[in-house]
Amino acid sequence: MSWKTIQITFGNLTQNVQQGVAGLNLSEQTGKFTKSFAELSQTARERLGTVDQDDVTELPEEYKDLERRVDALRNTHGSLFRVAKVYETESYDYPTQINESLTETAVNISHTLTTWAAVATKGTNLPPIEATPKAPTEHKTLAHALSRAATSGALELGSASSSTSRADGSDSTINSLMAQVLKSYAMVQAQVGDERLSQDAAIQKGFLQPWKSRLNQGIQAAMKSRQNVRSARLSLDAARLSFKNAPNGPKQEQARLEVENAEEKLVAATEEAIELMKRVLDDPEPIKALAELVRAQHSYHIAAAERLQVLLGEFDEAAVKAEAQFRKSRA
Repeated sequence: MSWKTIQITFGNLTQNVQQGVAGLNLSEQTGKFTKSFAELSQTARERLGTVDQDDVTELPEEYKDLERRVDALRNTHGSLFRVAKVYETESYDYPTQINESLTETAVNISHTLTTWAAVATKGTNLPPIEATPKAPTEHKTLAHALSRAATSGALELGSASSSTSRADGSDSTINSLMAQVLKSYAMVQAQVGDERLSQDAAIQKGFLQPWKSRLNQGIQAAMKSRQNVRSARLSLDAARLSFKNAPNGPKQEQARLEVENAEEKLVAATEEAIELMKRVLDDPEPIKALAELVRAQHSYHIAAAERLQVLLGEFDEAAVKAEAQFRKSRA
């Protein structure tokens, strides 16, 4: 490499460095560093107790009251949301100790349920249900698990009763009664499980989504504005301390101007934070979302209760019949 080439390369490198330095706003970067250092130093002094309380700026009582109220709302929002998120998981009430799988038996049980439902709705005003050879989704809920267990039991008991029925074709054993009520129970539990899934979907849409988006965004904005107030307050107190210790002359005047500037920033930040906190606290959406939560739960429990009420009559009748058969067999 020739000396001329080295000179050109070095010249280009020097020019690039100069351009890079020129591109940096050194005064701005220095100002940010100085501000951060001043806030950090003020925080350390306050935590160590080396600052007179008279030198700590007192924030407005309205602001502090809003802080307490927003904190209470934030805690309430977080705790309730953490619990209610369970509605996003289908298997929240599914028994963990059982191990169901999509085996041939499960397929047969699901098909049997749809067949029973199709027969039960035939000749009624209810929409017809078609039994399909393909098994539906095996939902992981307690009600659906009970339905599958009852279906399996009804099939097994029904098969056993058929093999021991009397020659005239009648079958009045308790086993056959058990098979019949389990069949009804299985269909109702499947319906209850479907109602629970509908409830969960309604809660996700009407409660969880609003709380996760709108309310959470409002709270986060309020919390960020409070951080700005804290930063502005620390800057003001640090500036006042510098003014207090500044010697007479230009440095004291500069420190006085910095105090005035910091005061203006604190006032602006406090006003903005008060506005944002009021906006969060006055928002009616949380109560509206809670109403949707209750509405979904109410609809589910009403539907489940109605279905179980009808089933209870059938079970009571079967229990009386079984008791009569038992007494007759012991006579």
